[in-house]
Order: sequence, then C-alpha cells, then structure tokens
Amino acid sequence: MTAPDIPLIDIAAWRTGTPPQRAALAARLDTAMRDSGFFLVAGHGIERALMTEIRTAARKFFTLPTTVKQPYATTVGGRGWLATGVEANSYYGEAPDAAKPDLKETITAGRELSTGDPVLDAAWFPPNVWPAEVPELRDLVLDYTAQVRVLFHDLLEMCAVALGLEPDYFVSRAGRAAESININRYPPITVTGPAAAGQYRVGAHTDWGTLTILDREIGYGGLQVLTRDGHWADAPNVPGAFTVNIADMLARWTGDRWRSTRHRVLPPPAVAPDEDLISLICFYEIDMDLEIVPFDPPIGGGAHYPPVRAHDYMTERAKAASIA
Repeated sequence: MTAPDIPLIDIAAWRTGTPPQRAALAARLDTAMRDSGFFLVAGHGIERALMTEIRTAARKFFTLPTTVKQPYATTVGGRGWLATGVEANSYYGEAPDAAKPDLKETITAGRELSTGDPVLDAAWFPPNVWPAEVPELRDLVLDYTAQVRVLFHDLLEMCAVALGLEPDYFVSRAGRAAESININRYPPITVTGPAAAGQYRVGAHTDWGTLTILDREIGYGGLQVLTRDGHWADAPNVPGAFTVNIADMLARWTGDRWRSTRHRVLPPPAVAPDEDLISLICFYEIDMDLEIVPFDPPIGGGAHYPPVRAHDYMTERAKAASIA
C-alpha cells in the first residue's frame, strides 16, 4: 500500500515568508493536492482553549435528554441539531443506505450574513438555532469560525499561488461565501451498540464544496483516507494542527488537477467502549452565486465539466446525503 501524501504545512511561514519561501510552500501544497487532497496546518495561532470550551459546551447539550434536544432538530443542510439516524454520508452518485446511518449526532451552525439575495440567503444564511440550555455556545462558535475564516483566506491564497493564479483569485470570490460548522459527537459503543457491517461514524464520502478545516479528537475510531491505489490509510495527526482537505467543487474547478478524496470515520471500537469524541468541522466555500468553470490546462488538469453555479451544485449534494 502506498501511504497518502499528507504533509504538515506551517501557515505562519506562509504569512511571514519571502516570495521564494511562499512559492516553495505553495508547490508543496500542489503536490499533496494532486496525491491525497489532504494536508495538516500548524502555526495557525488559534488557541486550543477555545476548542476545549466549545467541546465542553457541546457536551452539555449532547448529554441532554432527546426530548429536550428535539425542538432544535433540523435536516441535512439546515441549522440546529442533527440526530443520529438522519444522515448517511456516501460517495457522490451512490445512494446512502438508510439502514446504516452515520453513528453520530451534530450541532450545525453557519455564518451570520445577508447577501441581499433572498434565494441565496434562505438557502445558505438562515437563522442559527442555538440551544437555550447552553447559552455560551453561540459566542464561542462564532468566535472560532471567524478565526478559522482568516486561516481559510490564507489557504485560498496559497491555493491560488499553487495554481499560478493571482494570490487574491479565490479570496476575491469568497467575500459573501457560505460557511458552516458541524460539531460532531461520536458516541461510545455503549450508546450506539455495535455497528452493522459497513456502518461507520461517518460513511465513506467526499466533501462537497471548497475546503474543509477539521479539528479532531484522536481515538481508535479515527479518520481514514482512501489512497490512490484503493486502500484505506489512517490519517496522520499532529497535536495542535488542523486537518484540511480539498472538496469536490474546488477539485472540479481545477479540472481534477487536484483530488477530492474519499474519507471516513471508523465505527465506535469495542476495545475502547467509553470512547466519546467530538470533532469540529468547518466547511468554507466561495460565493454561492459564482459560476464554476474548470480551468483549462496547464492550470487545470484537463477533466471537462460543464459550468455550474455553486448554489445549484451544493444544493444537489446536500439533498443526496439526507435520509430523513
């Protein structure tokens, strides 16, 4: 099995580097995007204490009785609480198996923004639904996502340089970008019971949009990435570093020069029956009214896709993941 190329990139070196240093970092990113579509980011400057506080607040909510959580229930693509059993991630084009939903529950929220377009605002910027039982969660999450948005813009700059584009190419197309955060709880096997054959905490899938920025708690039931030769490999972890992956819309934009890679989260392990993990998953996009036209070679990889509006593409993908 060939190990996936998932390097550690110091974003602080990008922020302060000379043009040659930045070019070298962008080239390293390009190599990883072609191979695994994943990389790790250190030097981002976001304090670990903030992530710890979010997890503490989220656990207060997750441990509430279902009857208390139910008024906050939503569907895939909405904002609020996603109960276990309403989402089954699967690869694009494959129907999700309703008999094997993802073994997780989620608090989902998004950017608080009005674009002035009622269709886009209804779809991508609806009101957040914050649990009254955990009032501290709102400010913690909005602080966190605002800080991660700064990192996202730095990564968009690096992506543009890696493709030979002007540094602000993607950032200038993300001023009114949608974004969301999933606070995923992966309950222990004592709560979920043994997984069915082929059932996971998160089923094998690719992400839909631009870049995903993940803060992980590490355990036995961890993240795996599908290698180019078709094997599953454990994703590396560096304490304090984010895991970042390219998503389908950006891969499409590059004409598949870059690879949006299938990944999954392993089911709760019997060897650690009390393992109860929380991941903070930020999905950052570009402007939803933007038409995505794949780059021609030599910037693009040569795959041909018809132009598609970001809103239409993402809406289709969200519908495909819902089984509720």
